[in-house]
Amino acid sequence: MRIVHHLENSRSLRVLWMLEELGLDYELRRYPRDTKTLLAPPELRNVHPLGKSPVLQDGELVLAESGAILDYLADRYDTQRQLSPSPMPADGAERIAYRYWLHYAEGSAMPPLLLTLVMGRIRNAPMPFFARPIARSIADKAEHGFIGPQRRLHLDWMERRLSESPWFAGERFSAADIQMSFPIQAAAARGGGLDDKPALRGFLKRISERPAYQRAEAHGGHLQALSGN
Repeated sequence: MRIVHHLENSRSLRVLWMLEELGLDYELRRYPRDTKTLLAPPELRNVHPLGKSPVLQDGELVLAESGAILDYLADRYDTQRQLSPSPMPADGAERIAYRYWLHYAEGSAMPPLLLTLVMGRIRNAPMPFFARPIARSIADKAEHGFIGPQRRLHLDWMERRLSESPWFAGERFSAADIQMSFPIQAAAARGGGLDDKPALRGFLKRISERPAYQRAEAHGGHLQALSGN
């Protein structure tokens, strides 16, 4: 039996979505975030040493990292290649694009968005009144000097891709789109919105209309942790 260890309001919604797209049964074990720190509870360390989510148990296999999990599910269960290109030829255009965006989501797209969240929390954290201007100045300089330009660079890159093709790997929906959903959702909520990114807004609308995505949200909860700065 497949078991998904799912932290509420987290990236692990993508694993539920992938399983729903593949029509696979799974047991869902939900974990609440700490109400003060918003971190994962210590119980998750009993599942994986890093105490992170998502974690997939499939028989004796215990696998973490959303990209690795999606890759594994595609290779093992997507026998009709509905969500993943054929591995051969290895240099096929769809296969190369699929692999790139599957890894890009966490490797390049998420760091500026995570830094946006961190600096927002520094700016609004409780602290002595005399320290507040200093903290806000540091956060503002980081935002204007590095984080903001990097965020815009990556959003422009994603927008360009979806202006050229309907999905990240090409003409058809794939697991790469599932993996890319989180950084785009995060950008919509944390990074100043997507007002000037019609292709990315269209992408979010299309995925939200997929029955498998709706079932994943019904089981795992809406991604409310993306709100705020």
